[in-house]
Amino acid sequence: MPSGRTRSLVTAALIAALLSASAYLTIPTQPVPVTLQVFVVLLAALLLGPGWAGAAVGAYLLLGAAGVPVFSGPAGGIGVLVGPRAGYLFGFLAAAVLGSAVRSALARRHRGAADAAACVVAILVVYALGWGVLTAVSGMTPAAAFTAGVVPFVPLDVVKAFAAVAVAAGVRRALPTPGTTAQAMRQA
Repeated sequence: MPSGRTRSLVTAALIAALLSASAYLTIPTQPVPVTLQVFVVLLAALLLGPGWAGAAVGAYLLLGAAGVPVFSGPAGGIGVLVGPRAGYLFGFLAAAVLGSAVRSALARRHRGAADAAACVVAILVVYALGWGVLTAVSGMTPAAAFTAGVVPFVPLDVVKAFAAVAVAAGVRRALPTPGTTAQAMRQA
């Protein structure tokens, strides 16, 4: 059985790869496309500690900044990180870290609520940063940016949150963390 650090490294690398691949599964909408990236960010928050979740999403952002076409479109380069979608992309980083921190803080006392709370916090962080940057960069009014950049995503993101909670629970049951028993993980 691999050590906890090795498992976290491999999981973070897989999350970065999934985040890159999920950008290619796009429904083109304006000003922000619909992707499965929020689902992957939620998995990062639910399966990794805050540092590793941040490392996974940070690696993805660095690849994109270097010009690798890992952003939706497909696109890459610094221009994407200063455009209308930048807030969502940086929101992914903050969401993974903060969502993971919420889950870590609640998991021991409120196991059932920890994943749900982590998803709610993560999604709200993505929306807040995405909406803020979209408003600042696009020239839209805050109301127009909210209507275009948040409202259409809420129903799908709720579905993604339920799916992420289910997938994360399945992963935890199948691959218990070193130092825990499979039976204890099944209760998670």
